[in-house]
Amino acid sequence: MEVERVQTLSLDELKELPSQFIREAKERPENTKAMEGINVPVISLSQPHHFLVKEITQVASEWGFFLLTDHGISPTLIQRLKEVGHEFFALPQMDKEAYANDPFIGRFEGYGTKMTKNFEEKLEWVDYYFHLMAPLSRVNYDMWPKNPVSYREITEDYSKEMLRVTNKVLELLSEGLGLESKVLKSSLGNEKIELEMKINMYPPCPQPELALGVEPHTDMSALTLLIPNDVPGLQVWKDNNWVAVNYLDNALFVHVGDQLEALLFLNPT
Repeated sequence: MEVERVQTLSLDELKELPSQFIREAKERPENTKAMEGINVPVISLSQPHHFLVKEITQVASEWGFFLLTDHGISPTLIQRLKEVGHEFFALPQMDKEAYANDPFIGRFEGYGTKMTKNFEEKLEWVDYYFHLMAPLSRVNYDMWPKNPVSYREITEDYSKEMLRVTNKVLELLSEGLGLESKVLKSSLGNEKIELEMKINMYPPCPQPELALGVEPHTDMSALTLLIPNDVPGLQVWKDNNWVAVNYLDNALFVHVGDQLEALLFLNPT
């Protein structure tokens, strides 16, 4: 099935946004402005262990979102990861389409554009690339881009670092709940825990005041670890208000997803 890519629409230098991307007034950026004077918590992994356990558990419970610093991931690796993502989306369209997914037949890995409309029949202004990174027994390297040629090496290095940081966060949360450090990881599959990669591409929009790159949502995962760029716009919902997530150089954005929220709040100790 032929899919109209958002990046292709952007490159066509449209003067007006297609109707399927135009949001109702209540959803538009100008009407969902974030509260001023409130900052999303920043947590440094360099803090003393007992203090870190208390802080990360409290923030995860009260916010469900935080910025993580001093995580030990090389800034060089993060930069290289961003570069190979940009390089893939800069490829000729035919090369990208060789990796096209098809969610309608259950093939979710690969290059895609979200075609499922919401209740208002609207689409998000985004293309993406998605594939599994762990466990190795489920990784299909045929769905990893062969170009750029460094993609696999860089992504495998990144995968190891993501697993390390994920394990650390889960251990801290386990201890904060009064459990042994490995309990949450074990509940999520232990060494078979699933790690997914999703690269989002938000191309220039002819009328950004009318569109959304990502609409309000929760994540179905246990944790989302996001490497951001310096383009603003991400907001989190806190106490019935939107709060802007400010960019912090070399910080990871950590979002507590639905699976972990269920474990944290539906199964209290």
